[in-house]
Amino acid sequence: MNVDFWKLLAGLGLFIFGMFLLEEAVRAFSGKAFRRIIRQYTNGRLKSIVSGTFITAILQSSSAVSLMVLAFVGAGVMSMENAIGVIMGSNIGTTLTAWIVAAFGFKLKIETFALPFIGIGGLGLISFGYSSKASYLARLFIGFGFLFLGLDYMKGSVETLSQTIDLAAIANYGLWLFCLIGIILTAIMHSSAASVAIALTALHGGLITFETGAALVIGANVGTTITILMGSLAGSQPKKRVALSHLIFNITTAIASFAAMPLLIWIVKLFINVDTNSLMALAFFHTLFNITGVVIFFPFIGLLSKSLIRFYPDHKTILTVYLGNMPNEVTDAAGAALRNEVKHLFQECQLYNLRLLKIDEGLVFDEELPFEKNAKKRETNDTLYENIKLLHAEIFAFYSRVMSHKIDESDTKEMERVIFASRNIMNSIKNFKGIRHNFEEFEGSDSPYLNGQYKSFRKRLLELYHDINRFLLIENQEEQYKSLVKSFIHVEQADRRFIKETMTAVASKKIHEMEISSLLLVNRLFNQACRLQVFSLKDLLLSQEQISDFDKALDMKEIIEEAKAKDVVYECQTATSAVN
Repeated sequence: MNVDFWKLLAGLGLFIFGMFLLEEAVRAFSGKAFRRIIRQYTNGRLKSIVSGTFITAILQSSSAVSLMVLAFVGAGVMSMENAIGVIMGSNIGTTLTAWIVAAFGFKLKIETFALPFIGIGGLGLISFGYSSKASYLARLFIGFGFLFLGLDYMKGSVETLSQTIDLAAIANYGLWLFCLIGIILTAIMHSSAASVAIALTALHGGLITFETGAALVIGANVGTTITILMGSLAGSQPKKRVALSHLIFNITTAIASFAAMPLLIWIVKLFINVDTNSLMALAFFHTLFNITGVVIFFPFIGLLSKSLIRFYPDHKTILTVYLGNMPNEVTDAAGAALRNEVKHLFQECQLYNLRLLKIDEGLVFDEELPFEKNAKKRETNDTLYENIKLLHAEIFAFYSRVMSHKIDESDTKEMERVIFASRNIMNSIKNFKGIRHNFEEFEGSDSPYLNGQYKSFRKRLLELYHDINRFLLIENQEEQYKSLVKSFIHVEQADRRFIKETMTAVASKKIHEMEISSLLLVNRLFNQACRLQVFSLKDLLLSQEQISDFDKALDMKEIIEEAKAKDVVYECQTATSAVN
């Protein structure tokens, strides 16, 4: 038996790779625009279906659109009903591939346009580089070329296959088997477009009948749900709802279409002669049964959304420790609870910073913090950061409710200081989040000096937190004040040491010029974050008189430091000139 299996496999690989390049290029050209369309033009069932159809027709990937929908629903910027509408529309939009392949893939001589596309695209990719905007246009050309070249390879191999394989035996099992084959093929390849292309190729080569091709296409629609299901496995409850809605919609549409296949084929035959133009007929069938699914489901979008919310209810994480059942109209109690909750916020931020720099949290904390105690498993840094943001939002919401009541001016000022402390804490953690990638680069760098600075940053943070722990244990307010001032002085001394060490390293050529600016930026944000943490404790725990003394001392220091800064800048410039 002379079957060119490798040619078939190569053609399939080229087709999928071509689709990948097309998706990548189109997403790069219009990613932000399409994400904006999804957010802005999906506020209604019909609009969401139309938007899903349009976007998928352009991107040519229902999986990509579905994963985008997952992200938006998970972020809370898209409702469940609108998400279902976009997914339903994406099923219609993805049928454009079948129309393109059926219309051009088998009627033109592939070499006349596929090879020039690949040639021009390849030369463009080499000329413009891989990351420039023009390179995405080159990838668009290469993608088109590979897509049709792969189709040509598959067409040639199937023509040989049709002469050597008799599918009559398989056909005896019924069309359901071909539907199952379509599901498996698409689940393996993560591309319903590739499965539909295989069905069109097999139909063109006489390997299968029109009815068999229709069954394969129905199966492909079910198989495409595997991508979004995998994307939601470890996701939130809203993401799981979206994935399940996709599965329910596609399976229900497939069952209804499979049961009504004779009727749908009859409708297709009213418009297209299946005997003379079977490829266009199959593309029409693909679009027809997806539209049928949308028509069937449209009245039940609201019911499906509510059912999914009941099936996957939101598990609201309790983030607050002191504000939960606190009545906001009792000012004294509310003020104490607010202060304690901001202390809790400060501790969670400390934990985030420690983990960011891979410091053992046991060196700072004797026991688990509330977030850790409530979590079923150890949270990722990203999850911890999101929970800290949500906790801060709840703190501010509670503060706003308290301030809506008539309270004394002294209580107002005290609460303003507490909420100001919480804002400093959040600004501090934002600084750390912004430079985490720099820390990773320093740790993994080939430069011994950068490795050493990474260890130095870790040491500086640990020293600060040990200072803070000592400060928190002091009961005498005057001693507390002195301890906090010392902590601030230690932060500033560490900053000056870093500047001197960097200047010495520059002069001795231990670091490259590109690394100088990166180091200085990281140190500035790191030092600022440490100062903000000290300031938050000042506003949170010191008396008003002590806060005024602290601020006055800081103002005097700023004047002195401003004079010194000119000398430091001059020394940095001199050291840099020595390198050059």
